[in-house]
Amino acid sequence: MKPIMEIKGCSFAYDDNENIFEDINFSVSSGDIFCILGANGTGKTTLIKCLTGLMSPHSGEINIDGQDMNSFSRADLAKKIGYIPQIHNSTFPFTVLDVVLMGRSPHLDMFESPSEKDYEIALKSLKSLNIEYMKDKPYTEISGGEQQLVFIARVLTQEPSILILDEPTSHLDFGNQIRTLNIIKQLASNGLSVIMSSHFPDHAFISANKVALMDGKKFLAIGEPEDVITTDNMKRIYGIDVKVMDIGKRMACIP
Repeated sequence: MKPIMEIKGCSFAYDDNENIFEDINFSVSSGDIFCILGANGTGKTTLIKCLTGLMSPHSGEINIDGQDMNSFSRADLAKKIGYIPQIHNSTFPFTVLDVVLMGRSPHLDMFESPSEKDYEIALKSLKSLNIEYMKDKPYTEISGGEQQLVFIARVLTQEPSILILDEPTSHLDFGNQIRTLNIIKQLASNGLSVIMSSHFPDHAFISANKVALMDGKKFLAIGEPEDVITTDNMKRIYGIDVKVMDIGKRMACIP
């Protein structure tokens, strides 16, 4: 299948300092869930920001549908890529519907108001996540798990082909972690390409079909979760002994 996003030989450093990451290569196609695993400080978030266009690698290239990312305008890039950062706080008490409707911004001209169609798309996104009942609630008054769902709905309202998430479960309780991963799987099954970072090998086993292990600025290994998440690789990137076991429906990584 033809890649939707392709990363070739990318490296990044702040100013003239040492590389944060280097020689990164991978691609994602429609329906892929690509999970980047690694310890703190290995450059995962910086790589994610480069993939979204918030930062630019100092070497290598990132192509979307065969076109250099740098050739896209900000609005056109936002039509291609939906991004969910680790933290997304709102100072103002916008309603949930208003927050989700902001996802239509790339499709509107300057000073253009959302149309009836834009409202329909926003409501459809809320319905798809079973959170339409929240639409009139202030975003600042709902729980962290609910805010994550609202932000996913906002990104869906952009109608991107690629969804990029930086540690999407890091501030969620166990139940909301699993619900979020299941939603990500459902979105991928509908054709969305997903790239996400995580600290947790089990999250890759639960949701991803491709995994990369980030260690020492580079990818230590890349491939299917069962081939990449091994006891030796976990020891190397996290410095702990684990057991990787078949628990029936899937594999699990147990300290």
